[in-house]
Amino acid sequence: MNILVTGGAGFIGSNLVDRLIKEGHTVVVVDNLSTGRLDNIHNKAKFYQLDIRSRKVADIFKKEKIEIVYHKAAQIDVQKSIKHPILDGDINILGTINILEACKEVGVKKIIYPSSAAVYGEPMYLGIDEDHPINPVSYYGISKFAPERYIKTYSKLYGIDYTIFRYSNAYGIRQDPKGEGGVIAIFMDKLFRGESPTIFGDGSATRDFIYVEDIVEANIKALHKGNKEVFNIGTGKATSIKELFYLMKEIMDVDIEVKYGEEREGDIKNSFFNINKAKEKLGWIPKYRIEEGLYKTIIYYKELLMEEAMDEIAVARDDR
Repeated sequence: MNILVTGGAGFIGSNLVDRLIKEGHTVVVVDNLSTGRLDNIHNKAKFYQLDIRSRKVADIFKKEKIEIVYHKAAQIDVQKSIKHPILDGDINILGTINILEACKEVGVKKIIYPSSAAVYGEPMYLGIDEDHPINPVSYYGISKFAPERYIKTYSKLYGIDYTIFRYSNAYGIRQDPKGEGGVIAIFMDKLFRGESPTIFGDGSATRDFIYVEDIVEANIKALHKGNKEVFNIGTGKATSIKELFYLMKEIMDVDIEVKYGEEREGDIKNSFFNINKAKEKLGWIPKYRIEEGLYKTIIYYKELLMEEAMDEIAVARDDR
């Protein structure tokens, strides 16, 4: 199939592109490289450097005869959304509408959209299922939920199929501690540099950490399953931020202590998912425990840092 992945140079998007190409699909990537990296893009993918808000997006859909869209491009920083709500809404809401208009124009069969645990806000109960009330406490949560409603309405009006995922806290290879920085990527970056990471609050806050390969697998399942459905994608297990730090410290074998800062506006206290619906209707089960996912991620970044160090040595030798 001809598949377009917006944000395909980013963390989750690039991992998905790799898998789609491995499965034999023709893949087109649209990314403005604001946070994504050119070297993340598979060499068999066709790449367009373009913002999802551009009117030229529809031309790409027509030229490449796009059948399926994975809409991964987004502004994902909660704190940035609070500081810059207009930008957040412009990218996440208007950008999605622009993608949907292109889908309508060319008759795309299906759009697969990643929403977020942030749409639920402070949980009324744990584990959070798909019927939990929507009550976001950040502009990011609002700007990820609004496209869900647009997608459902475009589906009713124009027959575009969809699957909507609400991800818990994603982590894994290619996650940038700056551009797409989740807590694991940020902690890892600090620990590799020999610096103390900061926990905001007392560290007792919990999250449901899901490894990127498990997310990719759910997205692959959605090519043929889960039509017109919303699914929580997580592990169904809670890990405290303090527990996460000491687990990473142990795996990396470093003697560094954490610093504590004040709780941040827009952050929720505790969260983990009920994932029964995804298990039943998608036939999807997460494979990676937090220890396994962390180990794979740490090994990846350790090898990457070694390669960078070797490159720097080679350049230094050439300059002599």
